[in-house]
Amino acid sequence: MNAHKSMILVSFLSLAGLLLLPFIGSQIIPFGEIFNDPKSNLDSMIFWEIRLPRVLFAFITGIALSLGGLSFQTLFRNPLASPFTLGVASGASLGVTISMFFGIQLSFLAIPSSSIAAFAGALLSMILVYFISKLSNHPSPNSMLLGGVAMTFFFSSAILFMQYFGEVGDSFRIMRWLMGDLSKASYHHLIQATPFVLLGGAVMALHSSELDLLCLDDDLAASRGVCVEKVRILLFLTISLMLAGTITLCGPIGFVGIMVPHICRFLTGATHARLLPMTVILGGLFLAICDTFARSISSTTEIPVGIITSLLGAPFFLFLLFTRHHQTSP
Repeated sequence: MNAHKSMILVSFLSLAGLLLLPFIGSQIIPFGEIFNDPKSNLDSMIFWEIRLPRVLFAFITGIALSLGGLSFQTLFRNPLASPFTLGVASGASLGVTISMFFGIQLSFLAIPSSSIAAFAGALLSMILVYFISKLSNHPSPNSMLLGGVAMTFFFSSAILFMQYFGEVGDSFRIMRWLMGDLSKASYHHLIQATPFVLLGGAVMALHSSELDLLCLDDDLAASRGVCVEKVRILLFLTISLMLAGTITLCGPIGFVGIMVPHICRFLTGATHARLLPMTVILGGLFLAICDTFARSISSTTEIPVGIITSLLGAPFFLFLLFTRHHQTSP
């Protein structure tokens, strides 16, 4: 199947998913019930006030995580680069954990303190990773990747430290949030996250040709007129802001940023003009399906969606390793 047909098929599946997934759960909502008054009909209320905003928020969050993974994999020319391996997600998680631990309840320009703390943590992580790579003898994307892994371990340890000394209730809320949970999704969350995702997607789309060159070599990109350092910093800051704006609302949901870009490359190739829209469409659909499964698997409780994506991550790594081994075998 060529890239054009793949795009049409995935677009159709995404549209069908957005239309059908809100009806699916531990109990199926009949189609005719959604036209009743939500104030007097339970099925209609569940559809319009709980399931629909949750599916839409899962879709926009999947877009953010997938674009973040695609951006970092391109900039670092490493298939394992993601918001988690680079420390962005753990930095944002540390910021939110500090906000929860100390009970900070502030806002700036209608932005809650948890979002500000998440962005501050993500930005701090990227600054530290950048300076760690500069202090190494041979600065390179790989040295930044290793610095990100080191920051991930450090921030994760700091989060565990605060959990250990925190109140039981605070520790439980932090742990639940760290699992990646969309159970509290609402239209307010959707409105709050969408501008961040639009900003990140727009910046990546405007720099799609630069991303094609950076994916190959920094020197080649520079010879074609790309200001490598400027573009890399711009994308770091923009993607960090986008991820912070979404992670703070649902927690760090793992492996989406690794799995989706690889699947999209298989379907469309590595050219970002085709890869970006496919990542947007498939990333949103992937997380929406995972979250629907997480809330449908049991009628008495919900599984955080981060557990589902993590369970899918390990087999995907094995598949990726197996296929690469055969591709490189004589």
